[in-house]
Amino acid sequence: MEKKTITPARTISGTVEVPGDKSISHRYAVLAALAEGRSEIEGYSAAADCRSTLDCLAQLGAKIEREANGSGRVAITGAGLGGLRRPRRALGAGNSGTTMRLLAGVLAGQSFDTTITGDASLRRRPMRRVMEPLESMGAHIRARDSNFAPLAIHGSTLRPIQYTLPVPSAQVKSAVLLAGLFAQGQTSVEEPVRTRDHTEVALVEFGANLQRIGRTLRITGGAHLQPRHLIVPGDLSSAVFFLGAAMVLAESQILVHNVGLNPTRSAVLDVFTGWGMPINIVSVHSESGELMGDVSVRHAPLSGGVIEGESVAQLIDELPMIAALGPYTEGGVEIRNAGELRVKESDRIAVLAENLRRMGATIEERPDGLRIAGREAGRLHGAELDPHDDHRMAMALAVAALGAQGPSVIRNAGCVGISYPQFFASLEGLVER
Repeated sequence: MEKKTITPARTISGTVEVPGDKSISHRYAVLAALAEGRSEIEGYSAAADCRSTLDCLAQLGAKIEREANGSGRVAITGAGLGGLRRPRRALGAGNSGTTMRLLAGVLAGQSFDTTITGDASLRRRPMRRVMEPLESMGAHIRARDSNFAPLAIHGSTLRPIQYTLPVPSAQVKSAVLLAGLFAQGQTSVEEPVRTRDHTEVALVEFGANLQRIGRTLRITGGAHLQPRHLIVPGDLSSAVFFLGAAMVLAESQILVHNVGLNPTRSAVLDVFTGWGMPINIVSVHSESGELMGDVSVRHAPLSGGVIEGESVAQLIDELPMIAALGPYTEGGVEIRNAGELRVKESDRIAVLAENLRRMGATIEERPDGLRIAGREAGRLHGAELDPHDDHRMAMALAVAALGAQGPSVIRNAGCVGISYPQFFASLEGLVER
């Protein structure tokens, strides 16, 4: 799909079930490949990123069985911590930084050498932050310009470390904890701000010896991970696009079914509630250690506000949608302390500023964030938009375009397949014109 035209809509209503959570799908797959036996996963994400993880694990010797009917059922037979094998060629992580960083932690403790690479976008994303703690554990990793993929990882006998994350990063934390499975002794990770804890939840579910004391995690190496039957909740980071659309379009009402409600991921709901979004959460239950339930919203004016400080780490994937709502809020949206957005799949600060300006928004771009004026700056108009091959940019801009005057065209809209291949079909099924 090269281009997608978004025609303004009158309202959006109905029920939607979003794909399985990307973050959780990656982690279940990696741990299932390290477990001793056959695990079954329901609701595994159809995202291209999560397929990249499965492809890499298959090359490493895990047996992967996928149902061809698109049901999201995946079976993975692992061979224990020592059962992976050297791949015949370089591993391809595609566009997935999660795949590369998590597998770096696993590959650091193997008895063989591996190269892992990715597409052009991933090869521009920094990897030094994950290399440094792994090298402190005894891994030997070579990278282009000492910071970028491809990564050539010389597997080694790892030693435990006590590591404090210099910046909040669930991926770096996860890489160190996964490497800790292969170290003799106890590895600890202290995080300055609590980030999403899907790795910790999954490690405990598979039987790893993991403890949390305050903001410090301790994992003991040498565990015998046990196979599990797991259910992946819907991806809240995908659901926010439909919640956002309901705020853009008057008289809207949306129900998102079976979505993940992990407390370290649901900060976006707190933000929206604080800005005036009427949110109702029902049918809450736990599956495989993760909370899930149904989330319903109806249209209401949003006040807008400031996102800054510790909350940024817990909202990092939702910030594009939050920013794109800025022109539809009463007082505008300001995002601070979010320099991490510049090293995601695209420079999300620059891409947001560029495209929202094309639509007529008033924006101040800053090194670590944005200030987007609210309704008083005028209504958006249609434009040709370039998400720079970034799936979250494409979806956020599509939602913003629903309330604009005149149609908008999104270039390379197929990039949504990185996380949500059916996004445009789902959106079209809910909008009324």
